Amino acid sequence: MIRNRSWILPAVVLLGGLPLVAAGGDAPQTLPQGVTQAMITSGQAVFDGPGACYTCHGKGGAGSGLAPALNDAKWLHSDGSYTAIVNQVKTGVQKPKESMIPMLPKGGSQITDAQINEVAAYVWSLSHK
Repeated sequence: MIRNRSWILPAVVLLGGLPLVAAGGDAPQTLPQGVTQAMITSGQAVFDGPGACYTCHGKGGAGSGLAPALNDAKWLHSDGSYTAIVNQVKTGVQKPKESMIPMLPKGGSQITDAQINEVAAYVWSLSHK
């Protein structure tokens, strides 16, 4: 934060050309190339809406008996990078390691490629706080 008499502005720090942002008071994170805070916000709406990701992965990606948590640093089927998450949402998980049901491509939804990128940005942000 930058303080100046009667107003406070959030400080935006650039690191290698990418902004560091803080989500909900968490420590700053460096966003992957091509990802914006707006994508993360839109991705949460997709996760909780037309993507229906929450039905298996729980609200906020907390996990459920159907699918693992997405809000921690443990990744079962990829390295957890943004690119890997995009690919995983597109292709699904045919042989899950910790759940009983496979994840269909796009989670069985009809989301667009743009929405896949947004939900992947949101999922990435859940585990990179």
